[in-house]
Amino acid sequence: MIYGYNEIVKLALKSRAIKLRERGWSYNVIEKRLEVSKSTLSIWLRDIPFKPNAAVRKRIREGPAKAAVTINAKRRASIRVAKKAGAKQVGDLTKRDLFMLGIALYIGEGTKAHEQVQVINADTNVIRLAMRWFREVCRIPEENFSAVLHTYPDNSESSSLKYWSGVTGIPKHRFGKTQTDYRKNKSDKKRRILPYGTVHIRIRSRGNPEFGVALHRRIMGMIEETYKQAGIV
Repeated sequence: MIYGYNEIVKLALKSRAIKLRERGWSYNVIEKRLEVSKSTLSIWLRDIPFKPNAAVRKRIREGPAKAAVTINAKRRASIRVAKKAGAKQVGDLTKRDLFMLGIALYIGEGTKAHEQVQVINADTNVIRLAMRWFREVCRIPEENFSAVLHTYPDNSESSSLKYWSGVTGIPKHRFGKTQTDYRKNKSDKKRRILPYGTVHIRIRSRGNPEFGVALHRRIMGMIEETYKQAGIV
């Protein structure tokens, strides 16, 4: 039988493909080396048992890890782009923005009942924002601030006190007795998430209603008007 040039080339490629497969190479490797499509290789090599060689086995083992690295890199890039776009939307914050931001924060984290002004959280930035709002917008004197820590058994009370005093600027002597939660159904999870526990920022009137009941009522008025103008109520 006489073969044309194309048939000879095809037979040569098939022969090389079979040898590579017998040496334990994957379709991906053979495809790249011979520039033959996988669909053609699947026909040529369907009867050749596949026993991956050491290099292929290593690639198989490392494949998930490399894929994870690629996925994580793409994820980080996506996060950077999204954050940059979000930051651009914010622009420059005004005093009015800070005022409204504090109201929103109090809606989510502040005490509404018992006419007591209090913000509870474990997020450092949330607490810093609350303190700035109290100081700059509500004009709370430093002596009217107090705090209480809510911790878990393996939290260091001294470390937690030092940490939150530094975050809030409230002296340690104005922190009340630390409350420790010994409930077993909550402790394990919270210990890992909250290394310094939760801080309760409280505003005391110290004999001046302006920073006690009146302040709470004023904040509630801010919230109600915000709801009203937002068309919620």
